[in-house]
Amino acid sequence: MKVILLENLKKVGSIGQVIEVKRGFGRNFLIANKKALYASKENIAQVQKIKNDLSKKDNEKKKSAIKILEKIDKKEFIVKKLSTENNELYGSVKPTEISKLIYDKNKIDIKPSMIQPIYEIKSLGKFKVKIFLHSEVDAEIFINVQSEESIQ
Repeated sequence: MKVILLENLKKVGSIGQVIEVKRGFGRNFLIANKKALYASKENIAQVQKIKNDLSKKDNEKKKSAIKILEKIDKKEFIVKKLSTENNELYGSVKPTEISKLIYDKNKIDIKPSMIQPIYEIKSLGKFKVKIFLHSEVDAEIFINVQSEESIQ
C-alpha cells in the first residue's frame, strides 16, 4: 500500500514522501492517526501544495520537544516499590507509571508510547529510560527504584 507522509517519522520517512507500507500499518496507524494519506494523484498534488505548512508545524513540534527535553533530560525520578529480600520487584515499572511520575513532578504530559525503557525494570536500582519526544529529539532520564519495604 502506498501512502504520503504528513509528518516526519523516525525510521519511516519525511514529510511529503511517498512510501510503501504494509496495509495494517498504513490503515491502522498512519492514516488513523492522520500521519499519512492514501497515495492518490489528488492527494499527492494536495500534499505538495501544503508541504510548507506541514514543515512549519513539524518545526513547531520540534521546538516544543526541545523545551521538554531541556526540562527533563538527564533528570532522576525516584519510584518506591515493594520488593523481595533479593531486591526483585513484585511486578515491574511500566511506561504508564513513568509517564504519571513525570507529570506529577514536572507537570509535563508525556504519552506512555513515547517512553522506552532500555531494560525491563524488575529490580531495585538505577535504570536508564529513553523518551522519544520527536522524530529528531530524544531525552534520557533515570529511574531510581527504591524499596518501599520488603515482605518476608
